[in-house]
Amino acid sequence: MSQATASYHHGDLRAACLRAARDLLEEGGHSGLSLRAVARRAGVSPAAPYRHYADREALLSAVAAEGYRELAGHLAAAHPSPSTPDDLVDLAVAYVRFALDHPALFRVMFAEPCDPGSPDRVAATTAINDYLHSVVRRAFPTADAEAMAAALWALAHGLAFLHLGGKFDTSSAEVVAGKVRTTMSALLTLPT
Repeated sequence: MSQATASYHHGDLRAACLRAARDLLEEGGHSGLSLRAVARRAGVSPAAPYRHYADREALLSAVAAEGYRELAGHLAAAHPSPSTPDDLVDLAVAYVRFALDHPALFRVMFAEPCDPGSPDRVAATTAINDYLHSVVRRAFPTADAEAMAAALWALAHGLAFLHLGGKFDTSSAEVVAGKVRTTMSALLTLPT
């Protein structure tokens, strides 16, 4: 039995393709990612990934959805039941840390065009969005939750990409956390 046949029959081609795609992204960014490269990395025939992914964009959507679920778990682990502005600062630190720990995945999640019709991706992004809105409603019960959630997410997201792009010091986790904390706190303590 060939390696491709043996690999496919292990029963989890979808997961093998996602794993291969993420490995390729971490090694070389999105430019080297193709269904053919994923098949080679996963040890399956060139046609095998098409059983789960219609094209590269569908694969990227699946990778992004997996990333959103991991991000949600990372945020929940950082603070299981956030309800104060300080808790939101902790979530922002966790958000930026996730981006720095998984730069290629983060870029796929937010900078790569992904199939907006992917039910998996839509569900994952909706879950993150709903989570953020619920935290904002608890932390700022009188604020416009939609506007505040957008502002806080935009700030944390901008900080993540500025750190990824080398615009801010990433020499240690403490330095990054300090920058995120002071920046987020400056916004959250503005006089109203």
